[in-house]
Amino acid sequence: MAESSYIHSMVMHLVKLCVGVSSVEQLEEHRAREIAARQAAGEPAVMMHVTRMTPAKKDEVENGGSLYWVINGSIQCRSEIISLEPVQGSDGIKRCAIIMSPEVIRTAPSPKRPFQGWRYLKPDDAPRDLSAPGEGGDGLPDDLRAKLMEIGAW
Repeated sequence: MAESSYIHSMVMHLVKLCVGVSSVEQLEEHRAREIAARQAAGEPAVMMHVTRMTPAKKDEVENGGSLYWVINGSIQCRSEIISLEPVQGSDGIKRCAIIMSPEVIRTAPSPKRPFQGWRYLKPDDAPRDLSAPGEGGDGLPDDLRAKLMEIGAW
């Protein structure tokens, strides 16, 4: 296989802080409200998050990538990325709209330090999806769950 076709067939994920959200349930509630509003306006049932910078690895992100959300200091869920679209704000500044499926997929908790913007996440470094609610210590007190993550329980 030629190197250029190999590079374009790779998948790359994004990871971003979920600012103002304290739980996966709160993100799901926000998503449900946004989807209902979009459908009421006759728009597609997709999620959109606008960010300032457009990923240089657009092809790789659009080739099966997900946006992994950091909530309370750890990656806890992801959303499948449909596309990255250029948009312009009312202030005239060009930005990038990350178009995602409405489904929130829970992942094994993975500690992540705070950062600004988004970062790339290689598939090998991405946390695995959880198969059942409560897997990964969802029902544990936050301090106990944080300690278990620190020692590598997940």
